[in-house]
Amino acid sequence: MDQEKGSEILLKATKINKSFGNFTANEDIDISIARGQIHALLGENGAGKSTLVKIFYGVLQPDSGSIEINNKKIVITSPNIARKNGIGMVFQHFSLFPALTVAENILIALDNKIKLNKIVDDITNLSKEWELFVDPFKLVSELSVGEKQRVEIIRCLMQNPNLLIMDEPTSVLTPQEIINLFKILKRLASSGCSILYISHKLEEIIELADEVTILKSGKSIATIDAKKTTTKFLAETMVGKKITELRKNIKKRSITNIAFELKNLNKQKDHEFGISLKNVNLQVNYGEILGVAGIAGNGQVELMEILSGEINCEHHNQILLDNLPIGKTNINERRKLGIETIPEERTFHATVPNLSLNENTFLTYFFKYNNTKSWISNLLNNPQNSADECEKIIKSNDVRCPEINPLASQLSGGNLQKFILGRSLANNPKVAIFSQPTWGVDIGAATTIRQKLLDLSQSGKAVILISQDLEEIFELSHKIAVINQGVLSQIFRVEDITAADVGLLMGGKSIKKKKMVSVK
Repeated sequence: MDQEKGSEILLKATKINKSFGNFTANEDIDISIARGQIHALLGENGAGKSTLVKIFYGVLQPDSGSIEINNKKIVITSPNIARKNGIGMVFQHFSLFPALTVAENILIALDNKIKLNKIVDDITNLSKEWELFVDPFKLVSELSVGEKQRVEIIRCLMQNPNLLIMDEPTSVLTPQEIINLFKILKRLASSGCSILYISHKLEEIIELADEVTILKSGKSIATIDAKKTTTKFLAETMVGKKITELRKNIKKRSITNIAFELKNLNKQKDHEFGISLKNVNLQVNYGEILGVAGIAGNGQVELMEILSGEINCEHHNQILLDNLPIGKTNINERRKLGIETIPEERTFHATVPNLSLNENTFLTYFFKYNNTKSWISNLLNNPQNSADECEKIIKSNDVRCPEINPLASQLSGGNLQKFILGRSLANNPKVAIFSQPTWGVDIGAATTIRQKLLDLSQSGKAVILISQDLEEIFELSHKIAVINQGVLSQIFRVEDITAADVGLLMGGKSIKKKKMVSVK
């Protein structure tokens, strides 16, 4: 990392091809990364980004094509070979052992075994040099998400990389942690280390990157100067069509028109890695979206279980719909009352992958049929009962299917999510509760889904949006609350709170006194 940044090419990949059976993940991809450059990789889901960087890191091998490092052709057959050639990678999902200390996690990752006390000294020195402050003696299980990421970066830096690959590094960070990460990456680049940065957040790419290569359907379709473009141009180049801006209409709403309330909820965690909910109060009015922000693992799953009816409250009056106590009703009873929920996990939780879309439609529609007691036999004997409704869902939500009535497992993530959303909205709910509705969805599908949520609220329905994506929270919500360690903050009007404020709350810190929406 001691050479100066310039036009010298560090890594050059030519005609990279990789297929899995009949599926082509990478097709004739060309990409060059200059020394000291921050080079972004952008593309829809399935565009081939992850396959390409796994080839660079030796997790996968290309079917054909060549890779050069410093003008010398190399064959990267393993991560060990990649590291020896100066390539380090921080994966989106960290590869750390929770029961070991920071120093122990770094020790076992190094190819040349070093004594633990030397590792501790190196961690301490690198922490100070790069402002990646972390306690080498602390258990990984005790670290925040941001601290875990620092450990991953330190582990890479100890191998003195010339190229650092980062896959969606900000997806679970607070705004403050993102600012610190960007400072570190820019310092690394200025020292001569190249960064290959994968992100779906277009604003981040323009702020951070020097160049951006866009992949589509496994091909590299453009390389663009990130400082001379716009988020709109990047998005439209990536999806191959114009992206319409969301139509959001924020109006002052009556505080008396309450649709749904959760009151004084306490719930002990039911397993070792769960989160206890502590005195949670929540209120959403008709015609608005309440956004619940938070870093993953802070009680969102447990909150969703309570809101959906998967787990009942201790008391019936802890959840009110139009002032009607429903705290002990189950999911189907709540659906009949006009509450629809979409869980975070699409496969198995929201759909059965090996059933067709018609059959998956029937699973949430059977209460509409007269003979509800024998709905299983009804489904088996008459699988086309919900075909007409399924077809309406597909057409009205632009669900792109590979064949007529495919299995749920045959749909891409974005199309499956559009189907799930459309199926729920077809029931014309009073209250809709969504958890991570655009997680892992490309920008085209995400825009469609977000507009559906806005249209729903603007038609007078109440919406609760649980999301880790702060951009999404601010883009859609009329009011915002933050969940941290099972505690839900006060509710704020979106115009009365900033992303920095939300970031502090996400990290468990207090903020200066703001206007709050009272929850009785």
